[in-house]
Amino acid sequence: MRLQVRYFLLLICAVLALPATAQTPAPSIGIVIMHGKGGAPGRLVSTLAEGLGQKGYLVANLEMPWSGRRDYDKDVAAAEQEVTAALHDLRGKGATKVFVAGHSQGGVFVTHYVSNHAVDGAVLIAPGGNVANPLFRRQLGASVDRARQMIADGKGNERAQFMDYEGSKGTSPVHTTAAIYLNWFDPDGAMNQEKSSGAMPPRIPVLFIAPRNDYPGLQRIKLAMYGALPANPLTRLYEPDADHRGAPAASLAEIVRWTAEVAAR
Repeated sequence: MRLQVRYFLLLICAVLALPATAQTPAPSIGIVIMHGKGGAPGRLVSTLAEGLGQKGYLVANLEMPWSGRRDYDKDVAAAEQEVTAALHDLRGKGATKVFVAGHSQGGVFVTHYVSNHAVDGAVLIAPGGNVANPLFRRQLGASVDRARQMIADGKGNERAQFMDYEGSKGTSPVHTTAAIYLNWFDPDGAMNQEKSSGAMPPRIPVLFIAPRNDYPGLQRIKLAMYGALPANPLTRLYEPDADHRGAPAASLAEIVRWTAEVAAR
């Protein structure tokens, strides 16, 4: 009996001495966050970025070419490179799963980025700014035509004043080159949301955030935008009780829940 007890105690000690690495570690999640039109990292997306950081996420909160300060200083390809560099940096810091998130115009850009680059998931927060929208075409048609003509005349690299449009604020001036302006505002280009949504790989899941008190125009088309996404069993529609500006902060808990679910799969 004593030998059996001694053997049992030795067995318990051996089990307790097993290395902790026998358990599968939770994935480290990295996320790139992009603000909306005329915004900045320290404004509407800041609470979301800070909250994710406090929960252990590796976060890159970027200032994109459409910020109020940058005023479309780089073209779409350069913007893609900035996001790709940020993702590479997050992976270098230990991220094993990476996501891209964008608010408003940032959300539209995310659909374009994901249609050309591999990530583990995409978060569209109240996406808006589809240049193929008929209202955009009416409001910006003259500026788009002017940029095309300047390019045809060999003046694509000359700076000039063009117009941008945001439903809640109307039109506003943009000071950039004709080539860069057309690159962003061509109705058939990168910021055509229907085109880029349809080109997104089905393997990449999407969290589509449509706040209940969003701008009326975006509320009317939210189901159509969501329905245009490729089918994926992890793609979700989330409708927080918030307006357009408050959507990033109001979605923190759901973004944490959803990204953890996707990362675990």
